[in-house]
Amino acid sequence: MGTASGIQQGPPRTDDKSEWWATPTVIGLMGFGLTTMMAGLGNLPAPYGNGFGSGANVGVSLFGLAIIFGGLVQILAGVIGLRKGNLFAGSAFLGYGAFWIAYTFTLATYLGSGLISPPITVGFYGLAAFAFLWMMFTLTFLINSVKHGWGLFFVFLFLFVSFVLLIVKFWQLGAADTISKGEDWAVGGMIILTGLTAWYVATAHLTNANWGRTALPV
Repeated sequence: MGTASGIQQGPPRTDDKSEWWATPTVIGLMGFGLTTMMAGLGNLPAPYGNGFGSGANVGVSLFGLAIIFGGLVQILAGVIGLRKGNLFAGSAFLGYGAFWIAYTFTLATYLGSGLISPPITVGFYGLAAFAFLWMMFTLTFLINSVKHGWGLFFVFLFLFVSFVLLIVKFWQLGAADTISKGEDWAVGGMIILTGLTAWYVATAHLTNANWGRTALPV
Protein backbone atom coordinates (compact mmCIF):
# COMPACT_ATOMS: atom_id res chain seq x y z
CA MET A 1 0.00 0.00 0.00
CA GLY A 2 2.84 2.37 0.85
CA THR A 3 4.42 1.81 -2.57
CA ALA A 4 1.14 2.29 -4.39
CA SER A 5 0.48 5.53 -2.55
CA GLY A 6 3.95 6.75 -3.47
CA ILE A 7 3.35 6.02 -7.15
CA GLN A 8 0.00 7.78 -7.19
CA GLN A 9 1.24 10.82 -5.32
CA GLY A 10 1.50 13.92 -7.49
CA PRO A 11 4.77 15.76 -8.18
CA PRO A 12 6.00 18.14 -5.50
CA ARG A 13 4.90 21.75 -5.73
CA THR A 14 7.35 24.06 -7.45
CA ASP A 15 7.55 26.14 -4.27
CA ASP A 16 8.68 23.06 -2.34
CA LYS A 17 11.64 22.34 -4.60
CA SER A 18 15.06 23.63 -3.64
CA GLU A 19 16.45 26.26 -6.04
CA TRP A 20 19.31 24.78 -8.04
CA TRP A 21 19.35 27.02 -11.10
CA ALA A 22 21.81 29.88 -10.70
CA THR A 23 20.99 33.17 -12.38
CA PRO A 24 21.82 33.18 -16.13
CA THR A 25 22.53 36.91 -16.13
CA VAL A 26 26.33 36.67 -16.07
CA ILE A 27 26.83 34.12 -18.85
CA GLY A 28 24.01 35.58 -20.94
CA LEU A 29 25.39 39.11 -20.81
CA MET A 30 28.92 37.86 -21.44
CA GLY A 31 27.75 35.99 -24.53
CA PHE A 32 26.02 39.11 -25.78
CA GLY A 33 28.75 41.56 -24.79
CA LEU A 34 31.79 39.75 -26.16
CA THR A 35 30.10 38.90 -29.45
CA THR A 36 28.91 42.48 -29.81
CA MET A 37 32.42 43.84 -29.25
CA MET A 38 33.74 41.54 -31.98
CA ALA A 39 31.05 42.78 -34.35
CA GLY A 40 31.96 46.36 -33.47
CA LEU A 41 35.60 45.77 -34.34
CA GLY A 42 34.46 44.55 -37.75
CA ASN A 43 32.68 47.86 -38.37
CA LEU A 44 35.74 50.03 -37.76
CA PRO A 45 37.43 51.58 -40.82
CA ALA A 46 40.44 49.94 -42.44
CA PRO A 47 42.99 48.96 -41.38
CA TYR A 48 41.54 48.66 -37.85
CA GLY A 49 38.61 46.48 -38.91
CA ASN A 50 40.72 44.18 -41.07
CA GLY A 51 40.49 40.59 -39.91
CA PHE A 52 37.57 41.27 -37.58
CA GLY A 53 34.83 40.92 -40.13
CA SER A 54 35.15 43.68 -42.73
CA GLY A 55 35.48 43.33 -46.47
CA ALA A 56 36.52 39.93 -47.78
CA ASN A 57 37.37 38.79 -44.25
CA VAL A 58 33.79 39.02 -42.99
CA GLY A 59 32.95 36.18 -40.65
CA VAL A 60 36.50 34.93 -40.10
CA SER A 61 36.52 35.78 -36.40
CA LEU A 62 32.85 36.60 -35.81
CA PHE A 63 30.70 33.76 -37.10
CA GLY A 64 31.88 31.01 -34.75
CA LEU A 65 31.62 33.29 -31.73
CA ALA A 66 28.19 34.53 -32.85
CA ILE A 67 26.72 31.05 -33.32
CA ILE A 68 28.12 29.42 -30.17
CA PHE A 69 28.57 32.13 -27.52
CA GLY A 70 26.31 34.88 -28.78
CA GLY A 71 23.71 32.42 -30.08
CA LEU A 72 23.44 29.03 -28.40
CA VAL A 73 24.77 30.09 -24.99
CA GLN A 74 22.37 33.05 -24.86
CA ILE A 75 19.47 30.81 -25.83
CA LEU A 76 20.35 28.45 -23.00
CA ALA A 77 20.58 31.44 -20.65
CA GLY A 78 17.15 32.57 -21.84
CA VAL A 79 15.60 29.17 -21.16
CA ILE A 80 17.06 29.19 -17.64
CA GLY A 81 15.83 32.75 -17.13
CA LEU A 82 12.27 31.83 -18.09
CA ARG A 83 12.51 28.69 -15.92
CA LYS A 84 13.35 30.95 -12.99
CA GLY A 85 10.39 33.18 -13.77
CA ASN A 86 12.46 36.11 -15.07
CA LEU A 87 10.42 37.24 -18.07
CA PHE A 88 12.66 40.20 -18.93
CA ALA A 89 16.03 38.42 -18.89
CA GLY A 90 14.70 35.18 -20.34
CA SER A 91 13.02 36.93 -23.26
CA ALA A 92 16.03 39.17 -23.94
CA PHE A 93 18.57 36.33 -23.94
CA LEU A 94 16.38 34.13 -26.15
CA GLY A 95 15.74 37.02 -28.52
CA TYR A 96 19.33 38.16 -28.95
CA GLY A 97 20.59 34.57 -29.04
CA ALA A 98 18.28 34.08 -32.01
CA PHE A 99 19.50 37.39 -33.44
CA TRP A 100 23.14 36.31 -33.59
CA ILE A 101 22.31 33.00 -35.25
CA ALA A 102 19.94 34.67 -37.71
CA TYR A 103 22.44 37.44 -38.46
CA THR A 104 25.21 34.92 -39.12
CA PHE A 105 23.14 32.85 -41.53
CA THR A 106 21.70 35.94 -43.22
CA LEU A 107 25.11 37.48 -43.81
CA ALA A 108 26.59 34.17 -44.95
CA THR A 109 23.73 33.74 -47.44
CA TYR A 110 24.19 37.25 -48.82
CA LEU A 111 27.92 36.68 -49.19
CA GLY A 112 27.36 33.41 -51.01
CA SER A 113 24.88 35.02 -53.37
CA GLY A 114 27.15 37.98 -54.05
CA LEU A 115 24.37 40.44 -53.26
CA ILE A 116 26.58 42.46 -50.93
CA SER A 117 29.74 42.23 -53.00
CA PRO A 118 30.66 44.85 -55.63
CA PRO A 119 29.28 45.60 -58.15
CA ILE A 120 26.00 44.20 -56.70
CA THR A 121 25.13 45.74 -53.34
CA VAL A 122 21.33 45.60 -53.33
CA GLY A 123 21.41 43.01 -50.52
CA PHE A 124 22.36 45.76 -48.09
CA TYR A 125 18.79 47.03 -48.30
CA GLY A 126 17.72 43.69 -46.85
CA LEU A 127 20.24 44.08 -44.05
CA ALA A 128 18.90 47.59 -43.39
CA ALA A 129 15.40 46.12 -42.99
CA PHE A 130 16.84 43.37 -40.77
CA ALA A 131 18.49 46.00 -38.54
CA PHE A 132 15.28 48.03 -38.44
CA LEU A 133 13.24 45.10 -37.11
CA TRP A 134 15.81 44.43 -34.41
CA MET A 135 15.83 48.12 -33.55
CA MET A 136 12.10 47.77 -32.85
CA PHE A 137 12.76 44.66 -30.74
CA THR A 138 15.41 46.56 -28.81
CA LEU A 139 13.07 49.50 -28.25
CA THR A 140 10.65 47.18 -26.44
CA PHE A 141 13.36 46.20 -23.96
CA LEU A 142 14.75 49.73 -23.72
CA ILE A 143 11.34 50.98 -22.54
CA ASN A 144 11.24 48.30 -19.83
CA SER A 145 14.93 48.34 -18.88
CA VAL A 146 14.47 51.30 -16.54
CA LYS A 147 12.97 48.84 -14.04
CA HIS A 148 16.13 46.74 -14.03
CA GLY A 149 18.91 49.18 -13.14
CA TRP A 150 20.90 51.85 -14.93
CA GLY A 151 23.42 49.33 -16.25
CA LEU A 152 20.90 47.43 -18.37
CA PHE A 153 19.25 50.70 -19.37
CA PHE A 154 22.51 51.88 -20.96
CA VAL A 155 23.07 48.48 -22.60
CA PHE A 156 19.74 48.75 -24.42
CA LEU A 157 20.12 52.48 -25.08
CA PHE A 158 23.51 52.03 -26.74
CA LEU A 159 22.21 48.98 -28.61
CA PHE A 160 19.24 50.95 -29.91
CA VAL A 161 21.54 53.71 -31.18
CA SER A 162 23.80 51.06 -32.74
CA PHE A 163 20.92 49.64 -34.75
CA VAL A 164 19.93 53.14 -35.91
CA LEU A 165 23.49 53.74 -37.15
CA LEU A 166 23.57 50.32 -38.82
CA ILE A 167 20.33 51.06 -40.66
CA VAL A 168 21.86 54.25 -42.07
CA LYS A 169 25.11 52.48 -42.97
CA PHE A 170 23.43 49.51 -44.68
CA TRP A 171 21.12 51.84 -46.61
CA GLN A 172 24.06 53.87 -47.86
CA LEU A 173 25.90 50.71 -48.88
CA GLY A 174 22.80 49.51 -50.72
CA ALA A 175 22.81 52.75 -52.68
CA ALA A 176 26.56 52.26 -53.35
CA ASP A 177 27.35 55.43 -51.43
CA THR A 178 30.80 55.86 -49.92
CA ILE A 179 31.01 55.37 -46.17
CA SER A 180 33.38 57.83 -44.56
CA LYS A 181 35.88 56.80 -41.91
CA GLY A 182 34.03 59.00 -39.45
CA GLU A 183 30.84 57.02 -40.01
CA ASP A 184 32.67 53.71 -39.57
CA TRP A 185 34.21 54.98 -36.34
CA ALA A 186 30.78 56.05 -35.09
CA VAL A 187 29.12 52.72 -35.93
CA GLY A 188 31.97 50.52 -34.75
CA GLY A 189 32.61 52.61 -31.64
CA MET A 190 28.96 52.57 -30.56
CA ILE A 191 28.71 48.81 -31.05
CA ILE A 192 31.90 48.24 -29.06
CA LEU A 193 30.60 50.55 -26.32
CA THR A 194 27.39 48.48 -26.18
CA GLY A 195 29.39 45.28 -25.74
CA LEU A 196 31.65 46.84 -23.12
CA THR A 197 28.63 48.01 -21.13
CA ALA A 198 27.11 44.51 -21.22
CA TRP A 199 30.48 43.07 -20.12
CA TYR A 200 30.61 45.52 -17.20
CA VAL A 201 27.09 44.66 -16.05
CA ALA A 202 27.91 40.94 -16.19
CA THR A 203 31.15 41.52 -14.26
CA ALA A 204 29.31 43.60 -11.66
CA HIS A 205 26.65 40.93 -11.13
CA LEU A 206 29.27 38.18 -10.71
CA THR A 207 31.50 40.28 -8.45
CA ASN A 208 28.65 41.43 -6.22
CA ALA A 209 27.29 37.89 -5.89
CA ASN A 210 30.75 36.51 -5.17
CA TRP A 211 31.55 39.10 -2.49
CA GLY A 212 28.05 39.29 -1.06
CA ARG A 213 27.93 43.06 -1.31
CA THR A 214 27.77 45.84 -3.90
CA ALA A 215 31.41 45.97 -4.88
CA LEU A 216 30.60 47.32 -8.36
CA PRO A 217 27.55 49.58 -8.88
CA VAL A 218 25.09 48.43 -11.50
